[in-house]
Amino acid sequence: MNQNRMIIGLGVAVLVAFALSIYIYSAFKKAATPAVAMPTNSIVVAADALPLGTRLNGSNVKTIPWPSGQPLTGMMTKIDDVQNRAVITNVAENEPILESKLAPVESGAGLPATIPEGMRAVSVAVNDVVGVAGFVIPGTTVDVLVTGATMGSQGNVTRTILENVRVLAAGQKIEQDREGKPETVPVITLLVAPEDAAKLTMAAVQGKIQLALRNTADTKATAPAPVLQAALFGGGVPAEPVHVVRLRPAAPPAYVIEVINGGKRENKSFGNQQATAPAPGSAN
Repeated sequence: MNQNRMIIGLGVAVLVAFALSIYIYSAFKKAATPAVAMPTNSIVVAADALPLGTRLNGSNVKTIPWPSGQPLTGMMTKIDDVQNRAVITNVAENEPILESKLAPVESGAGLPATIPEGMRAVSVAVNDVVGVAGFVIPGTTVDVLVTGATMGSQGNVTRTILENVRVLAAGQKIEQDREGKPETVPVITLLVAPEDAAKLTMAAVQGKIQLALRNTADTKATAPAPVLQAALFGGGVPAEPVHVVRLRPAAPPAYVIEVINGGKRENKSFGNQQATAPAPGSAN
C-alpha cells in the first residue's frame, strides 16, 4: 500500500517537473527571439528652440527616426530640404519642421519672410498699458481700438478699427523725448491688409490707440458699436438740440369810426394806425 502511494507520488512529481521544464524552455525561447524592428524613416526637427524668422541650416536642425507608417503632412526627410529657409512661426526644440511652418524659398529670412503675399507689416509705438502689460507677443492676436475727437459736440469717441490682427513682432526702439533725450519705446508690429495699414497709421498719428488681446482660437468678428464720450459720462445719449421758432405777433384788427359831416354820415376804416387825440384848442 505504501509502495503504491510512493509510486503515484513519484509519477506526479515527474509530470510536474516535465510541465515546468516545458514552460521554462518556451520562456527562454521567446526571450531569445529578436523583436521585429518597426520600419522607420527620417524626419527633420528643430535642434533648439527657433524664434520666428530664423533661417534654417545644419546647425539648428537635425534628423531623427520616425515610423514609416505614420507620416506627417508636409514633413521633411532631409536637411537639404529646409536649408536656407526661414520659419514663419516659433518652433519648439525637437518639433518637426513642416512645410506649413516655412517661408517660400525665395523669401529670405527675418521679418520679411513672415509676411504673406498681399499683406503688410506696420509697427506702432505703444506703452505698457497699450501693449497689455507685455502679454502682446509674437503669434498672439489683438483688436485695435482708437480714441479721437468727433466732428460734432459730443466729445471724443472710441471705436474698434481692426479685429483679429496677428502680432508679428514685439520689440523696442530709441526715440527722443520732448527735451531731446533718448528714451526706449516699446514697438508692436502687426500683420494687416494694405487698406488696414492706412487705417492703423492714421489712428496712431491722429488719435490714441489701445490693443485688446484676444484668445488665438477666437477669430469671430464682433464689430462693437462706437462709444461716445457724451454717452459714457453724460448718463445717456444727448438729446437732439431743440430749434425754437419765433412767430411774429399778429397784427391788431382794423377799427372803424363813424364820421358825421353835417347831415352826412360815413364810416372810415383806419387799419393798424393808432387814433390820435385832437390837439388842445383845436376846433371840432
